[in-house]
Amino acid sequence: MNKTQSLMRAATLSATMMASVAAADNADTVQTFYDLLSNPGSETHAAAFVNATADTWESVGDYSGSNKSRDAFLGQVGGFARLLPDLNWEIQELHESGDFITVRSRATGTPVAPFFGVDGQGRNFDIMTIDIHELANGKIVRSYHVEDWAGALQQLSGR
Repeated sequence: MNKTQSLMRAATLSATMMASVAAADNADTVQTFYDLLSNPGSETHAAAFVNATADTWESVGDYSGSNKSRDAFLGQVGGFARLLPDLNWEIQELHESGDFITVRSRATGTPVAPFFGVDGQGRNFDIMTIDIHELANGKIVRSYHVEDWAGALQQLSGR
């Protein structure tokens, strides 16, 4: 191997290593989202989420155009802390493509009060969720999400 080939190989390896580090950093950044969901009353996790998201971050859950801002989302998650003290949101699978990370996760919890109008009487739920997180400059700028809340309500109602 001549000097030019060695330099080209070293540059290729360096670029590959940098891409691997960036992918790991993006995965760690996205993990803060699920850490917050699993610890909705934690100020430490809320601060980590704020640090991992852009000031203009938005939660997109439907096509109504009424996306949640970061502050509105944190308020909703704070409500989960009281309603679902055992809420757990676990990443099952994560795929990264460019500035997008797609996550399949599992959400479980036992509401201590009526949940979406359903009194689960101590029942719990176990649902699948799919999220697509868009990142820019190392921060999450937008999160698209779909949760099987209909399945959760069926489980809570004993059907």
